[in-house]
Amino acid sequence: MGKAGKALKQVLETYGISQNQLAVTMGTGRPNVHRWVYEIRDPVAETVLEIRDALKQINPAAAQEFIRLYLGDSTEDQKHP
Repeated sequence: MGKAGKALKQVLETYGISQNQLAVTMGTGRPNVHRWVYEIRDPVAETVLEIRDALKQINPAAAQEFIRLYLGDSTEDQKHP
């Protein structure tokens, strides 16, 4: 569990985005964001896209970083076939 949660927690901290700000932008409750950030529950794939879209509205760089962290660095994958 937790790859999305770890990526989300790091992005929120790095870009100074509150859980509440993300929740409001997504139209969801802050407890949902809390559960993802603290890896209590993983967001489903559709929700990962909603997180990305909400982050994009708040800070496009944060959205890019979230996806990069979530998917991993493709150059790392190429180094270890």
